[in-house]
Amino acid sequence: MGHLERIAGLLPFAVLALSCVTAAGVAVDAGQSEPELVGPLSRVEIETAVPDWIDAQIEARPDVDQAIEMSAAGSAESRVTVYLGTWCSDSRRELSRFWRAIDEAGGEVAFELSYVGVNRAKDQPAERLDGLGLEYVPTFVVELGGTEAGRIVEESPNGIEYDLAELLRGEATGLITAKEELRP
Repeated sequence: MGHLERIAGLLPFAVLALSCVTAAGVAVDAGQSEPELVGPLSRVEIETAVPDWIDAQIEARPDVDQAIEMSAAGSAESRVTVYLGTWCSDSRRELSRFWRAIDEAGGEVAFELSYVGVNRAKDQPAERLDGLGLEYVPTFVVELGGTEAGRIVEESPNGIEYDLAELLRGEATGLITAKEELRP
């Protein structure tokens, strides 16, 4: 393969990296296998930067009935903030299932939803992480009426659509995780 063919083959990746910087307003470390998007993000920005997540959504198999319940749970006073790493396989697995669940339920949720990309050290964006105690990603933080009701950390033990619905309905509180070393 000649030099021009190699450059032409890399062009789509260069365009993708530039689109991540301009769309998300964050830097992409070209030396990493997955981009490290930091700061407030949208689903579209994440899917554009990490197209493998779309493949994972196609493969995800959430419980559709429970996905409908999850999407309807909560209210305008309910907020879910998802802290994730675009470089993290756990984030890819859990967010892909979560997004597929939302899509299967009709694409809308009753609660406020936001995403925050964090760096590998989990210390940036500092202003969004201060006092959060974030150690693992993804972390889904559920607030009801402005107070944290609970969080799902790294891996949802029953499926994100089940565990998130329980938190949003107030049927569960505190830490929910499949990670043994985090359980009380």
